[in-house]
Order: sequence, then C-alpha cells, then structure tokens
Amino acid sequence: MKTVLTNKNISIRTRRRALECYIEPILMYGSKKTNDTVLEEAHTTRLLISKIRKRQATFFGHVMRREKLENLVTTGMLEGKRSRGKQREKLIVGLTDWLKAGKSLEAIEATKDRKKWRTMIANAVKQGT
Repeated sequence: MKTVLTNKNISIRTRRRALECYIEPILMYGSKKTNDTVLEEAHTTRLLISKIRKRQATFFGHVMRREKLENLVTTGMLEGKRSRGKQREKLIVGLTDWLKAGKSLEAIEATKDRKKWRTMIANAVKQGT
C-alpha cells in the first residue's frame, strides 16, 4: 500500500481515493472511537450529504432547463387531486432551503442561467451545509 500512496505517477485524487477505500475502514473497525473523533483526526468532514445535495441540484437544473414532462412533475404543476394525509416535501423546497435561495421561484429562475445556477451550487457546497 505504501508504494501506491507514495507513487508520484498516480494522481493525488486516486491516491486519496485508495486511502479512503482501504485505510479508513481499517481504522474505523479497529478502534472504539466515535466517527466524529476519527473525522477530526483525519482533518476532514462528512461529505456524503453535500455530495447528494449537489447531485440533486445539478439534476434539478438539468430538468428545469428542459420543457418536458419531468419539468412539470418536479415543480408539481400536474392536474388532479392530491392524495390524503401529509404531503411529501417537494424537491424544490429542500433545494431552496439548502441553497438559501429564498423563494422557490427564484431558484427556478436561476436554473435558466447555467452559470448563475452553478455558482449557487458551488457556494452552498463551500458552506458545507
């Protein structure tokens, strides 16, 4: 493993990925430490939630730029009655909270301008929420 991690011909991204895949599970299994202390020692944070949100936001932007059925379904503009009980949270509501875009309409308008939308996503990822 040392030869892989110290090899300069392998990109830093690949070496880091190997470290995350092979070394971190060994460290996590063998110790009685909590996840938070392991993350502090590794000088990193939880990235899974922000990765999921980023992918949701990029997919949402892709869907909203197209005038197709997916656009109508995502925005909830379909005709008909709603089902009984508590309604599910819409994707747009969760994304506007994460992006701190204010209103849903502002987020929908921002998707039309690809550069603005990518900037909003990048800012939200940097904040780490």
